[in-house]
Amino acid sequence: MSGAPLRLLLADDHAVVRAGLCALLESEADLVVAGEAGTGEEAVRLAAALAPNVVLMDLRFAGGDGIDGVEAVRRLAAAAPGVAAVMLTSYSGRADVVRAVEAGARGYVLKAGPPAELFRAVRDAAAGVLGLAPDVVGALVAPAPLTGSALSGREVEVVRLLADGLSNRAIAGALFLSEATVKTHLVRVYRKLGADNRAAAVSEAVRRGLLDLA
Repeated sequence: MSGAPLRLLLADDHAVVRAGLCALLESEADLVVAGEAGTGEEAVRLAAALAPNVVLMDLRFAGGDGIDGVEAVRRLAAAAPGVAAVMLTSYSGRADVVRAVEAGARGYVLKAGPPAELFRAVRDAAAGVLGLAPDVVGALVAPAPLTGSALSGREVEVVRLLADGLSNRAIAGALFLSEATVKTHLVRVYRKLGADNRAAAVSEAVRRGLLDLA
């Protein structure tokens, strides 16, 4: 990849884990670790101060008396709005994944997964693309009764472009539609999926098997 390296912040309560991640990530020429945090609160503070491209956030921190990774990601939106967050955790339950994506996480990767999945998630998040590890997608796409009407083919296309991080204007251009028409599709998508924002719509579409992000 060309250009300046992507700057990363590692947030995990285990120093040994952070050391291993640092060595692994910096083996890639386009990745550099700009800082480390041992708690969710510290991650939010350092993200605001260091302005990394991506924060790799653990889901749960030891102690239980501070904020968890999901709440830290939610707070990042206000403290460091230009910073993307990727969850890096051992937990792959559907509820955890949905909570993280709805909070604003741009990726969800398992610590037990191959390094290539982590590298891809970091780069995708920096580019504004939602990236879920294949095992995470498998946890989301479980049999579940559908509520409301199924999405139309056009609505699925719109959701797929949402997952790629496109704005309404970019979606309109890609599908040769007006922005007003795209907004109408989004209103219908939100209603059918029971979602109230873009990330929730994408995660629910994946959960129902309407969208494959693997």
